[in-house]
Amino acid sequence: MSSRRTRRARAVVTGAGSGIGRAFAVEIARRGGQVLCADIDQDRAHATVEIIERADRGRASAYFCDVSQVDDMRALADRAREYFSGPTSLMINNAGVGIGGRAVGSIGIDDWEWALGINLRGMIYGSELFLPQLQESGTGGLINVASAAAFSAAPGMGAYNVGKAGVLALSETMAAELAGSDVAVTVLCPTFVRTNVAADGRITADAMKLAQTLMRITGRSADQVARQTLDANDRGRLYVLPQLDARIIWLAKRLLPRTYAVGAGLLGRALPTVEPPAQPVVDESFVPEYDMRGI
Repeated sequence: MSSRRTRRARAVVTGAGSGIGRAFAVEIARRGGQVLCADIDQDRAHATVEIIERADRGRASAYFCDVSQVDDMRALADRAREYFSGPTSLMINNAGVGIGGRAVGSIGIDDWEWALGINLRGMIYGSELFLPQLQESGTGGLINVASAAAFSAAPGMGAYNVGKAGVLALSETMAAELAGSDVAVTVLCPTFVRTNVAADGRITADAMKLAQTLMRITGRSADQVARQTLDANDRGRLYVLPQLDARIIWLAKRLLPRTYAVGAGLLGRALPTVEPPAQPVVDESFVPEYDMRGI
C-alpha cells in the first residue's frame, strides 16, 4: 500500500552538499518537506539550502556533520529533534566516498578505515540513532544509499564493495525487523550516477578516468534517482536498482553464480596494475550534472 511519508516530511539528509544527497534534499523540499542538510563541507550544505530557498519550496537548514564520528551523529539527531520541534520522520543515510583502483593487499589499512568509517559506520550510526525518532513519528521512512557494488564484487573495489555490502545487509535486516510496522526501509543500489563522488574520493587516476567516463555515458542524473527512490519508499519497496545494468548484474549473480564468478575473475586479471597517486587526483573539467526540473 502506498503512503505519502515523503510528502511534508521532517527529513535529515547526510551528504546533502552535493550529488544524490543534494538531489534528495531539493526533491523533499519540493514535496513540501523540512530538510536538515548535513555535510562535512558546510559551504556545500549552505549551497543546497540556498537552492531550496531560491525555489521558495519547503524549509531547510545546513548542519556540519562527520558521519564517521558517532558523537557528531548523536549531535545531529539531537539537532534534528530541536529543528523540527519533534521527531524526524524521514532519514536518508547518503554520505559516502569513492575508493578504488587497488587490489586487496595493496589498499592500505588507513584507506580501509577511512572508507568503512564513512560508507558503513556512518550508515550504522544513522540507522541506530534515528530509528527511535522514525518510530515515534508514526509513519517513518529510512533510505540507505548503497551501490550495485554491494553485490557485484568488482575487482579493484574491495574497500568500497565491503562497505556497500554491509549497507545492503543492514537495510535487509532492518526491513525484516520492521516488517508490519509503520517504518519503511529502502536501499538504493545504483551503478553510475552523475555526481562528484569520484573526484572527492581516494581513487587511482586510471580508475577515476574510467568512472567519470562511465558516469557521462551511462549515468543517470541524481535528481531522477532521488525521485525514484523517494517514490519507492512511499510504496514500501526495499530495493531500488534504478538502472538496467544494475538489474542485469543482480540477476546474473543469482541465476548464474559460477559464470558470473569466472567473468569477474577474467576482468580482474585484465585490469592494469596501478600505483596510488601521490596526491588525490581531481579532474577540474568534470562538472556533475544536476537537473533542476520540477523546482
